[in-house]
Amino acid sequence: MTMLDAPVAAAHADGTTLRTYHVRTLGCQMNVHDSEHMAGLLEQAGYRRAEDVPEAAARATAAGDGGADVVIINTCSVRENAATRLFGNLGQLAAVKRERPGMQIAVAGCLAQQMGEGIVERAPWVDVVFGTHNIDVLPALLERARHNREAAVEIEESLKVFPSTLPTRRESPYAAWVSIAVGCNNTCTFCIVPSLRGKQRDRRPGDILAEIQAVAAQGAIEVTLLGQNVNSYGVGFGERGAFAGLLRAAGNVEGIERVRFTSPHPAAFTDDVIDAMAETPAVMPSLHMPLQSGSDRILRAMRRSYRTKRFLDILERVRERIPDAAITTDLIVGFPGETEADFQATLDVVEQARFASAFTFEFSPRPGTPAAGMPDQVPTEVVKERYARLDELVRRITQEENEGQEGRVVEILVAEGEGRRDQATARISGRAADNRLVHAALPTGLAADDYAGGAPRPGDMLTVRVTHGAPHNLIADSARCGAGAGGARVDSAGLSVGDRMWLDDGPALFAVRRTRAGDAWERRRREAHAAPEPDAAPVAIGMPTIRVGS
Repeated sequence: MTMLDAPVAAAHADGTTLRTYHVRTLGCQMNVHDSEHMAGLLEQAGYRRAEDVPEAAARATAAGDGGADVVIINTCSVRENAATRLFGNLGQLAAVKRERPGMQIAVAGCLAQQMGEGIVERAPWVDVVFGTHNIDVLPALLERARHNREAAVEIEESLKVFPSTLPTRRESPYAAWVSIAVGCNNTCTFCIVPSLRGKQRDRRPGDILAEIQAVAAQGAIEVTLLGQNVNSYGVGFGERGAFAGLLRAAGNVEGIERVRFTSPHPAAFTDDVIDAMAETPAVMPSLHMPLQSGSDRILRAMRRSYRTKRFLDILERVRERIPDAAITTDLIVGFPGETEADFQATLDVVEQARFASAFTFEFSPRPGTPAAGMPDQVPTEVVKERYARLDELVRRITQEENEGQEGRVVEILVAEGEGRRDQATARISGRAADNRLVHAALPTGLAADDYAGGAPRPGDMLTVRVTHGAPHNLIADSARCGAGAGGARVDSAGLSVGDRMWLDDGPALFAVRRTRAGDAWERRRREAHAAPEPDAAPVAIGMPTIRVGS
């Protein structure tokens, strides 16, 4: 394979050749955070994001290459179609590579950990394959592949470098992922994650808090603590109650206004965590608690070490202490052996639990998991019919719960990229404290990018009133309420939910609180369009030293 090095026509300030990168992430929040480390490693090695280099961005294609010299696909293997999706993407990139001398393609993540050399055998135009345990080798593998003019594949069986110690190019300057543990000690029969990410390894609390302090110093006001099972945190160093203590400590870090976490496991969820959530103002009233099935028989087959009574008791205690908590969940339909009675039990629990939303999945047999070889696999047509019924129930409950939010005043953290149709609907988007997505109307005549005129920047806080509960989000058009609202309501009555204005009889409300997180977003936007210093692109380190007066 010829790999001539002919990158986009651009250079660093010192005259050295500039190479660009683009990372595509498939999968969970852990993968998103891993991608941030990959980006940090590449920027430390002198690469720049293709989006920040006009010459590169201009040649981007529909294949999702971003116009970059190096394209990394960070894969997930949880779903059955993960491999199909990967090789479909790689097939599209192959055509781009033929027309772009010097382009390299790398495959990372869980599917790479699982398949290794098999990826290059099926897609010989791939240059680099590496797994979940050795993210740190990415720049070296790219260089090796260029030098040797052949694919470089390196898969480690256990973690060599804790990812949080690596350079990090965070996607958001105002909200940060912070890993508290990697791996998982559970043995759920449907899950491939433990075999790909290994046993749980906890970070020391001091290291985690130092990272939170560092991202706060850089402008972030929200952090999300990440782990496959966050409430098992502390097992590695023998400290019971460590996660509750960590929540309280994270919530007390100066500058941090919002703390979230994902995901807990119902079997290990304890009252001290509920107390920490209720008693620490910065810990947000949102909880993602995976149920998976409402049938105790199926939970046993899944090796989920809790039963529905315990699950519902947890929800009751959370709502007792935190009445405004929004609780979300994961649900699997069609697990091997699931009967109509088992499925009905799931419907019953969902009706009783009243989740704010739910991620629903059709069971996918993953090679290497016990569930893949179980008897009584449910026929595909039955799975799809049950999925449709569950989805209809979840949608109904979600809409009813969202309609219950109408009239409520919420403060949202304005985000970049949350509202796909914001430009068309004259709205901006962000997350309320309970993590519900809110689309808020701008006052008449105010453009979303008119920051000097009063529009909030990503990272700023916005107080609005919810005027409509939609199936998947909240709409807050309170900026346009008040005088003349009646006419506007009639004018938009025939439009779809997303397009029309939803106005109530209350006064106009659109209060912007400018934050240092918004300042950080604005600063990054300026830096993205400035030439980097020689041999140094902007990069945030996972565990940097905080300089006094910086």
